[in-house]
Amino acid sequence: MAGIGLLETQGLTRHFGGLRAVEAVDFTLNTGQIHALIGPNGAGKTTFVGLLCGRVPVQAGTIHFDGQDITHMPAHLRVRAGIAYTFQITSIFRGLSVFDNVALAAQRPSRHDLGAATKHILHQVGLESQINQQADTLSYGHQRLLEIAMGLALRPRLLILDEPTQGLSNAEITGFKALVRAVVPQTTVLLIEHNMDVVMDLADQITVLNMGQTLATGTPATIQANAAVQSAYLGG
Repeated sequence: MAGIGLLETQGLTRHFGGLRAVEAVDFTLNTGQIHALIGPNGAGKTTFVGLLCGRVPVQAGTIHFDGQDITHMPAHLRVRAGIAYTFQITSIFRGLSVFDNVALAAQRPSRHDLGAATKHILHQVGLESQINQQADTLSYGHQRLLEIAMGLALRPRLLILDEPTQGLSNAEITGFKALVRAVVPQTTVLLIEHNMDVVMDLADQITVLNMGQTLATGTPATIQANAAVQSAYLGG
């Protein structure tokens, strides 16, 4: 049900020497929503997401996913729990076909419809015509879409997308937005994105990070009207 906290952090903190990359961040991501995470370069977005995914160890604070404390859970167990993360830089099996990339992500012992499920996901992201193409021969934009397909193949409850529209054409961005709208509310989406048109068009809620701390959280209209956000990030 929308409005129920699927993922919550309290006092989440990570320093690197004297750099306070993430400082005491309280964050709530509600089930069935598209929540955007924005902020200037160096704001702590990548480190924060790394903490959520288990790729960066938590220094202080807690992370709860669906009521379970996952603060120190290994990254691969978080994937099993239902958290999928697509990287800011494409992370695909470059020597394998498009089909095999998605099939590897989709396979599980109980799954008997692997081929059909893989084809369905590739249709969702608009790559069905490249199904037999080797992944490293795809355009950069199509490689990004393939990585999103691999994330969807995990059947995640939470899909974290890090700069997903980077390298996409305008037509591909339009398709991407339609895709994200289609996967909610069954899948909750956390979107890290610099393209503010995409953010304002898609997001139900936006959290702004600045210098490792939460500057503001609210609806797109609230964020656009926030003077501190305008000063720090939106160029107002």
